[in-house]
Amino acid sequence: MRNVGSSPRSDPLAFFLTWTAYGSWLPGDDRGWVDGHGGVHGPEPRQQVLALRRMTEEAVTFDRLQRVAVEEAITAHCRVRRWHLHAVECRSQHVHVVVTAVDRAADDVMKQFKSWATRALKAFAGARGLQGRTRWWTEGGSRRRIFCEGDLASVVTYVRECQGVPTQQAPPAGQ
Repeated sequence: MRNVGSSPRSDPLAFFLTWTAYGSWLPGDDRGWVDGHGGVHGPEPRQQVLALRRMTEEAVTFDRLQRVAVEEAITAHCRVRRWHLHAVECRSQHVHVVVTAVDRAADDVMKQFKSWATRALKAFAGARGLQGRTRWWTEGGSRRRIFCEGDLASVVTYVRECQGVPTQQAPPAGQ
């Protein structure tokens, strides 16, 4: 909520970026889906079948070590660019990042993160003898602009505390 008498910001405090792993959330998905123009759609089984047929590789599901590699790549990129990283969490099929990147468009920031994370994943795969994958991410993603401190605090809490066991924390034995 804005303070009384404050003027609205024209530039965001931060971006809340989310993108999915390749093949993990296709057009037509039962959970609903968003098209390239931001339109929200319900389940469309025919659309999902068509999307499955267009896939050129298997769907991606990240293991814990891959998730760590993605988070470390994004963290390193923020250091290089001198962007303020508020929160990052790579899950098995999607990534959340909350970042302040002054004078940058959200789309540009997301593309840079995907690029750095892809390089890290390819290096990680090569070290495991698993070269060959070319697609790690879906096209696009969610690019929300955060304009007030309260919203920033809320999305940081969501990313840090509402995603299950954090990637950087080892799960309890037996899980």
